[in-house]
Amino acid sequence: MVASDPFASATVAVQDIHVRYRVPSTDSAERRRANPIARAAKSILGQQPMVTVRALAGISFVARSGEQIGIVGQNGSGKSTLLRIIAGLEKPARGQVLAESTPVLIGVNAALVPDLSGEQNVRLGCLAMGLTPEETARAVPDVIQLAGLGKSIYLPMKTYSSGMGSRLRFAIATAANPDILLIDEALATGDAAFRERSDARMRRLRDGAGTVFLVSHAAQTIEETCTRAIWLNHGRLILDGPAEDVALRYRKWAWALAKDKPDEAKTIIEDALSERADTHIRIEEPPGRHYTPRHVRGARRPADQHKTESR
Repeated sequence: MVASDPFASATVAVQDIHVRYRVPSTDSAERRRANPIARAAKSILGQQPMVTVRALAGISFVARSGEQIGIVGQNGSGKSTLLRIIAGLEKPARGQVLAESTPVLIGVNAALVPDLSGEQNVRLGCLAMGLTPEETARAVPDVIQLAGLGKSIYLPMKTYSSGMGSRLRFAIATAANPDILLIDEALATGDAAFRERSDARMRRLRDGAGTVFLVSHAAQTIEETCTRAIWLNHGRLILDGPAEDVALRYRKWAWALAKDKPDEAKTIIEDALSERADTHIRIEEPPGRHYTPRHVRGARRPADQHKTESR
């Protein structure tokens, strides 16, 4: 993979994002820590004690045009939450995300109907993403070819496996050539032929100065298809750098955990944190104008705004 251009224009700025959830817990220790009166009340009402889960803590980075950014981390590290924040589908407890254009998150932006055929959903999805009827008509054959579902494209989507649905969503999401594409494990399904076609499509998006975010548990996928990688662990940003380097360190860390070597795993994370360069973002706004964060729905960002950052 070609290294990212540090001087390319910024497309997404993630500024000090924190995400917290209050969820019920069956942990007996949490019950004992609760106020006795509150504990008694919850017991009477049949409620579990609530705990705070910190999904993301102080995440900051800048994405640039032409970059394909892989996001790696174990389950529960905050990868999918980060994509949803960038897409504007969740509101952070603190911080903001600014984007040059509307990010497209596969599986969410495509408004698909289970009772309609795959072919009909291709048309519906393209129209929902803002393509004109003429653009949709031109895009349909390419979307169908990329999805590679054969005759199943004419069957109702409710008959599809989860993998078939993911492939169709990926094909639809890339039909509009979005400037910012968010992919959550979409390439983990499908045969070798589909992976080759999807890799070629993502290269085309990147060559068109788009920005692609790819979440995957497979470090090898990140290493082979991305120019840059971000490693998350328990909501913290551990490392942000060239995909090959980050993927290699993540694989070593995962191997150490699998082999029950916690001290070695801890050392790998500590070394990565010590080498990580913090990102400091400064938003410059023209007089009389302001940015619209991604988590504020329904507002539009003026076309002549710009942003700068320092690292």
